[in-house]
Amino acid sequence: MTNWSQNKESASSGEEPLMGVIRQALADQGGLLSFRDYMQLCLYHERFGYYMRKEEKIGRGGDFYTASSVGTLLGEAVGAYAARFAEEREGAWTLAEWGGGSGRLAGQVLDWLRDSCPEAYGRMTFVSVEVSPYHRRLQAEAWEGHADRVRFLSEEEWLGEGPRPNALVYSNELPDAMPVYRVVFRRGGWHELAVGWDEASGRLTEVERPVPGSGELAAFIEREGLPRREGQRFEIPLDALAWLRRISPSLAEGGVLLTIDYGCEREELYAEHRMNGTLLCYHSHRASDTPLVAPGSRDITSHAAFSALIAEGRRGGLKAEALLTQKEFLVRYGRVLEKLQDHEARDPFSPAARRNRAIRQLLVSDGMGELFKVLIQIKGEARSGRTPEV
Repeated sequence: MTNWSQNKESASSGEEPLMGVIRQALADQGGLLSFRDYMQLCLYHERFGYYMRKEEKIGRGGDFYTASSVGTLLGEAVGAYAARFAEEREGAWTLAEWGGGSGRLAGQVLDWLRDSCPEAYGRMTFVSVEVSPYHRRLQAEAWEGHADRVRFLSEEEWLGEGPRPNALVYSNELPDAMPVYRVVFRRGGWHELAVGWDEASGRLTEVERPVPGSGELAAFIEREGLPRREGQRFEIPLDALAWLRRISPSLAEGGVLLTIDYGCEREELYAEHRMNGTLLCYHSHRASDTPLVAPGSRDITSHAAFSALIAEGRRGGLKAEALLTQKEFLVRYGRVLEKLQDHEARDPFSPAARRNRAIRQLLVSDGMGELFKVLIQIKGEARSGRTPEV
């Protein structure tokens, strides 16, 4: 991982601060940056990165919605799964959220556990692993009523305390927010899509360079069997796979990793209709495929590669117990269909009407119930015997 410090921020006067950082990074790297390093700067630069800025990102006033923005149903389902996890274990247990953002989802999980399963709640320590100081502050404010149960740790601190017994780690839309490399098959060979600077236009530009015959990119392409379709682009999620490799040793036998994200398995992710890959940018609830425009001002994201996550987890001792659609997870653990209520149809703003709309949106509207998946991986042997195919 490459980092450029904030003292480079004034590298190009008259530009947006992050563009100055990017121009300096390009100079340091001989004029080209991997898309992965560019995306890392856009999202996680310590001062100017999108996720590090002190601005609302989720909900009506932000750039995108998550399931936790649509009522409390996902939080209740995660809470119910966590309660079942706790009931199968004696003594103290740990519930951890990785990259929790504003803290809304965890607040819903904690509220549900406290109100519905006080015995399990009383034995629990909740850990937030969050890189953004701004989001840590939002989380502390959101969880004020649970302060005696909450710890804030860096990734290094979490890993240093492992392997952790009786631990359940979950994330919501985390792999999709991790930097990716981009490759394209062109003229009979694989090329990496890098980022350069075009002096004539005064803009960032896309530059293709051959993928070396050895190394992590080539190994991923071979391992995943990426199809050789002329001009098709693919995202290579090496950061997400490295994160999974780091997490696995931190969990003791029986620990669980719950990954909630939008994405696909291999056959769909690399299908012919995805000639441009899945990379998108979001700003003010509008999507675009122009990641080199206005760096740092928008979210940049790509679909989670669930087959690759399952395979990488298996190599690290994490067995895939199940890969569920969000709809299946909400029905199975959140029992959402039982929460549909009769209500006075003339009042569309009643609590019951709002609840019913939230259920419909998460299960049916916009494909959220099918596009979003929940991957359940267990350290050691999976219990269900329904390990997804990879």
